[in-house]
Amino acid sequence: MRKIAEIMSEDCVTVTPQSSINEAAVLMRDHDIGFVPVIEGRKLIGVITDRDLVIRGYSENKNGSASVTEVLTSDVRTVSPDISVDEAAAIMSSGQIRRLPVVENGELKGVISLGDLAVREIFVNEAGEALSQISEHEVQSQNFAH
Repeated sequence: MRKIAEIMSEDCVTVTPQSSINEAAVLMRDHDIGFVPVIEGRKLIGVITDRDLVIRGYSENKNGSASVTEVLTSDVRTVSPDISVDEAAAIMSSGQIRRLPVVENGELKGVISLGDLAVREIFVNEAGEALSQISEHEVQSQNFAH
């Protein structure tokens, strides 16, 4: 059984609590990503997403020099590097999660995404099902917003 440590992305783009939301936005643009872990040393403090920037940042009139700590998500679901790929797929599916930080002893080791599961053709059905369920949830949420 394959472990998350075998397929996770280890070379993650990160920011520190002292980083500004503008710095996070530029990193997201430059690396074509929408999810950046916030770390102090190697300790995971939280994550910042493109949605966090919009909902808790710019839409609340925070300027680009505001700290990422003002908009980050601190209550983040994480997994350990030794869980199986199918366990991670199940967690992602049931929790409507696209990306999971991989943490050991509080330290960020990497990130696993639905793309990591699908690109490597591992549990493609589970990754596809998780993506389908997440996408359906997002469509339902958007329908309620109108």
